Amino acid sequence: MSPWITHIRLVLVAALMLLQTTDSKKDEALYCSACMAIADEINYSISQTDPKKMIHVGGFRLKPDGSLTDKKVPLARSETYLTELLEEVCKSMSDYAQYENPDTKEKSYKRFAPRDNDGGNFPDFKNFKFDGPESSSALKFACESIVEELEDDIISLFASDADHVAKTLCSEVSDHCKSSVFQHSEL
Repeated sequence: MSPWITHIRLVLVAALMLLQTTDSKKDEALYCSACMAIADEINYSISQTDPKKMIHVGGFRLKPDGSLTDKKVPLARSETYLTELLEEVCKSMSDYAQYENPDTKEKSYKRFAPRDNDGGNFPDFKNFKFDGPESSSALKFACESIVEELEDDIISLFASDADHVAKTLCSEVSDHCKSSVFQHSEL
């Protein structure tokens, strides 16, 4: 075997080790919170969409009898609409900040900005930590990473109107919420 091939193998092994090291050092609170925020934001957007709106899906193919295969699904559960939501979901991460549970001292990221239909309910801001744009940019980066990595899984879960989407996505599919602390949180 030539020294050149040996050198390439060593470089590949080193690169793989580096990838495993950086992957294992992901901030679980950050990535779990980002994952849960994605699920929450998409659920909220779906809830704000008129359930009567339908969209034609399929290829408008001819059946053997000569009729068209035309299927209608609710707009809110269509792949097209969910793709649009995913393209925008990480922009809402600026509405989140680091939150420290006053009882357990566990840290996570939670939404602090009220939505239009929250009825004026404001969260207790004393447990939030606002570190400026770098805090929300870390959450936005985690969000973008998750969306890029799991786009097809996210669309599939929401299109099927699965139960407990946040838990399925964040604990089972992505494994971002794997510690016992997050298993018992608001998934």
